[in-house]
Amino acid sequence: MKKYIAIVLLSGAFLASCGEYNKVIKSTDYINKYEAAKSYFGQGEYMKASTLLEELVAFLKGSDNAEESLYMLAMCYYNQGDYVSASHYFTNYYNTYPKGVYTELARFHSGKALYLDTPEARLDQSSTYSAIQELQMFMEYFPRSERKSEAQIMIFALQDKLVEKEYLSAKLYFDLGSYTMNCAYGGSNYEACVVTAQNALRDFPFAKPERREELSVMILRARFLLAEQSIDSKRVSRYRDCIDEYYAFVNDFPESKYIKEAEKIMSKSTDFVNKHASKDEVVD
Repeated sequence: MKKYIAIVLLSGAFLASCGEYNKVIKSTDYINKYEAAKSYFGQGEYMKASTLLEELVAFLKGSDNAEESLYMLAMCYYNQGDYVSASHYFTNYYNTYPKGVYTELARFHSGKALYLDTPEARLDQSSTYSAIQELQMFMEYFPRSERKSEAQIMIFALQDKLVEKEYLSAKLYFDLGSYTMNCAYGGSNYEACVVTAQNALRDFPFAKPERREELSVMILRARFLLAEQSIDSKRVSRYRDCIDEYYAFVNDFPESKYIKEAEKIMSKSTDFVNKHASKDEVVD
């Protein structure tokens, strides 16, 4: 019986709360509506607050409460996990109020919202580039911010995601191997693998060492398999590419776990060049 009464009381309170909210929604008293929005925001009822603020932002434009209402609306969406809308309103805020009370926070949270919305590495990374740009702009505008280190950590994480995207693309080309019906580069999949991996190493020099090592050994493997499957007229030059790649790899990763594999590739490449090249092309 007591449990039943408690449920009835809670239901009654809920209905009363809903009734009160519906009255606020229909009200034309915008001052009261604004105070209600602030109250809902303070209580963590962000959906209710955002519904009210969506209407109020336009009405309050030019008033003393305009700046705060726009920032609160952005934070409502941020706290609900709607990061695209949040970033939109944060951007709207700092463009409207470049020297506003919340401008530093708005720029930071705009970048963080985009960061939190980025997809996994295998998917399109357009939003990742946008997040990096937004966080870099935050650090440019507020180089002494206490949030700068957090922004930098997020940028590094986003760059790692871009490296991973390139790694997965290069690996896909490598795994496709001699299959010839898909390569957009106009050459073989191994050539596409080499180009993709080289671009990743060039574009992201501060990538994690283990991922740089994986990309580098993939280039060596791809060059070797390309040489093995080449027509006779191209094999010597492509085995020479393998030799050059070997020296680059062991120079960058002298203690790599792939050293033995690299040495086998070097040995086979050297043997082929010495057997088929002219005397002045023999490898020592």
